[in-house]
Amino acid sequence: MADETRDKGGAPRQQTTDRARTMTTAQGGPIADDQNSLTAGPRGPVLLDDHVMREKIFHFDHERIPERVVHARGYGVHGHFELTEAIPELSCADIFQRVGEKTPTFTRFSTVAGNRGSFDLARDVRGFATKFYTAEGNWDLVGNNIPVFFIQDAMKFPDLVHSVKEAPDRGFPQAQSAHDNFWDFISLSPEAIHMTLWQMSDRTIPRSFRFMEGFGVHTFRLVNADGKSHYVKFHWKPRQGLQSVVWNEALKINGADPDFHRRDMWEAIDAGDYPQWDLGIQVFDDEFADEFEFDILDATKLIPEEQVPVRIIGTLTLDANVDNFFAETEQVAFCTQNIVRGIDHTNDPLLQGRNFSYLDTQTKRLGGPNFTHIPINAPKCPVQNFQQDGHMAMRNPKGRANYEPNSWGEDGGPRENPEIGFQSYPEEVQGTKQRTRSETFADHYSQARQFWISQTDVEQRHIVAGYTFELSKCEHEAIRLRVLSHLMNVHDDLARRVADGLGVRDMPEAAAPARAPITDLPASDALSILKNGPGSFAGRKLGLFVSEGADADLVKALLEACKAEGATAAIVAPHIAGVTLSDGTALAADEKIDGGPSVLFDAVALVFAKDAGDALAKSKPGRDFVSDAAAHAKFIGWTPAAEPLMKAAGVAKKDDGMPEVTADSAAGFIALCRNLRHWEREGG
Repeated sequence: MADETRDKGGAPRQQTTDRARTMTTAQGGPIADDQNSLTAGPRGPVLLDDHVMREKIFHFDHERIPERVVHARGYGVHGHFELTEAIPELSCADIFQRVGEKTPTFTRFSTVAGNRGSFDLARDVRGFATKFYTAEGNWDLVGNNIPVFFIQDAMKFPDLVHSVKEAPDRGFPQAQSAHDNFWDFISLSPEAIHMTLWQMSDRTIPRSFRFMEGFGVHTFRLVNADGKSHYVKFHWKPRQGLQSVVWNEALKINGADPDFHRRDMWEAIDAGDYPQWDLGIQVFDDEFADEFEFDILDATKLIPEEQVPVRIIGTLTLDANVDNFFAETEQVAFCTQNIVRGIDHTNDPLLQGRNFSYLDTQTKRLGGPNFTHIPINAPKCPVQNFQQDGHMAMRNPKGRANYEPNSWGEDGGPRENPEIGFQSYPEEVQGTKQRTRSETFADHYSQARQFWISQTDVEQRHIVAGYTFELSKCEHEAIRLRVLSHLMNVHDDLARRVADGLGVRDMPEAAAPARAPITDLPASDALSILKNGPGSFAGRKLGLFVSEGADADLVKALLEACKAEGATAAIVAPHIAGVTLSDGTALAADEKIDGGPSVLFDAVALVFAKDAGDALAKSKPGRDFVSDAAAHAKFIGWTPAAEPLMKAAGVAKKDDGMPEVTADSAAGFIALCRNLRHWEREGG
């Protein structure tokens, strides 16, 4: 006999009294609760004696050799962090004490679901992990480009990842979530609904690593020299501004250049256009935590910047590509447990599970406990302890003492130092040992609604299209209807529009919420990409499609305008040998037209000599170049000779995003491109 009930957090608990169907540990012990970690009280820390959670995550961490189970496709870059505001009143961490001091860093960006050989522009969360080589040890800020996550408890992480990865019986789909398994899990896990709003938005198809935000996701603690604690959330704010692509464009980029994000970062740094992010902190105290509408330990929730502003304290600059991808990017090991004095963990059950999981994962992947001896992982400050031997040990204690306490004096090795050593914040903990989800984690829809109403019309349209596309790939109608039942608790307009896209006529009943949603949370502009655009075309790329005999003055003016803006231009030509301009100048091509489609560029210009458009109109790659640029709402500059190609591509009707360009108006066209897209063309 089996039935389904829900725990206090709203998560389904599919139970049975049938011994033959009873879930067990690997040792055969029956499991009473597979939804919640063992904690000291409903909001207390996860306990070390939780053998069920430990075994489950331990096995999950060892599933693949040697590729990372998640975040397998990554790209790493060296850089430095410079402190711009000291915060000794908040933290005694050495990295936060002296304005102007630079700390070496290594940052790895990644997708989550795909393997190492997958493509860059999957619709997926992006990892954003930075290792700070501080004077008092390594600090790893291991986050994502989205401030919330799918689940509240690490106990569910293996299930989440299994659901989105390729199915075990068929080995597909790869690097995508548009399938029954993923949405089946989501539809039975209401805590994940908020995250799916972010996932279906353009946040998960960024234009570049350089143009996305980063978040520490969890609530941490800052502790000052007097032992006083404040809560903190970490933010990375890109100085380049935010930008994403559209879904149809992402699909075509993956075909044209599956390494699009990697190439973009390599070329930017190689050219000296070093991307930068400001490190911001949201700091708050126990009083705010007690009054906040949601639980600050719930990783499926964020704190709106309007309620707690982000305070900028430093800048990350990425300025050096790796010398060897395997030695650095592939072998780098990030662990959320890697914190330094002045920073501490909280009782967030997802964070506490990660603290266990990451260390175990790196030990397995990198051959043993000595992965910190690998140069990319080694601290840049002195390392002294009695850890010895093990696989690939590169250093061991010298002398006879490999233990403490010992009586060998100065020859006895390192000693504890209470003055500068790490001290955990002495938080009072009391509670019954139990498996449960705190009642304060039970609201699963309110912030999802807040995210929805914070988006522009364009962004809402894309979210609807995202849900519609993904759910249309689910073969089972029951799954689609269950997702709709959750969206009805988020916003009627969202649910109705997704239902219309799926052809659902009879709406299901709304899912019964574990806690009634709050419907009057105000919109937050910080949650929108388009409300936080760059206001510049700097760091972007113009695709300059030229013909033989193209106007030399116009080509020169466009190239100069791009340079003045801080943008780059790629020359696209009918042949890779390039063209000869009207003044006899030979212009080398960066791309042949069928190898340089418009999806690779942020805006395009068509500079043709007289009569060239008639010949190019017969070129299918040429027609695709124009039609895709128009469909993706890009700015298109053109000369009269290009009109036959535009007409053949179905773009005979011009709009304000398609100005004719001349040598005199070239700078104005590049200034227009600061808006990134002419969204009016996309329509409803």
